[in-house]
Amino acid sequence: MARSTWRLLLSLLLAGCAAGPPQGNLYRDLGGEPGIAAIVDGVIVKIQADEDVQELFEETDFDFFGEKLRLQLCEVADGPCVYDGLDMQSAHLSMDISEAEFNNFVQDLIDVLDGLGVPLPVQNRLLARLTPMRREIIYQ
Repeated sequence: MARSTWRLLLSLLLAGCAAGPPQGNLYRDLGGEPGIAAIVDGVIVKIQADEDVQELFEETDFDFFGEKLRLQLCEVADGPCVYDGLDMQSAHLSMDISEAEFNNFVQDLIDVLDGLGVPLPVQNRLLARLTPMRREIIYQ
């Protein structure tokens, strides 16, 4: 085999390694239904104790909220669920959620993910899928 062909093959091989392993199914990487349930349960406990956001949830039915959040995270993560709740803008209408309150909620989610040992790359993939909802939640 010619020297230039070897260089090309080596370059392609190294480029493939630099890209990292292929990303798996996010739903599976979050632990499937039990993993998502643990995330949601952890978030509910966390926000109930977080003075910076608990006022937003004063009138919340946490059983209903937890079920809808489980469905939403499952669907966002390409799991077998279908979210049947309100769109984010309608769900947060008249709540006037500030950027700081939104960021506190996201930090609570990150703390729960960390506590459950969800690897940082998996956390980042989940957050990247949730980020577009931000504009539909803040100041509605």
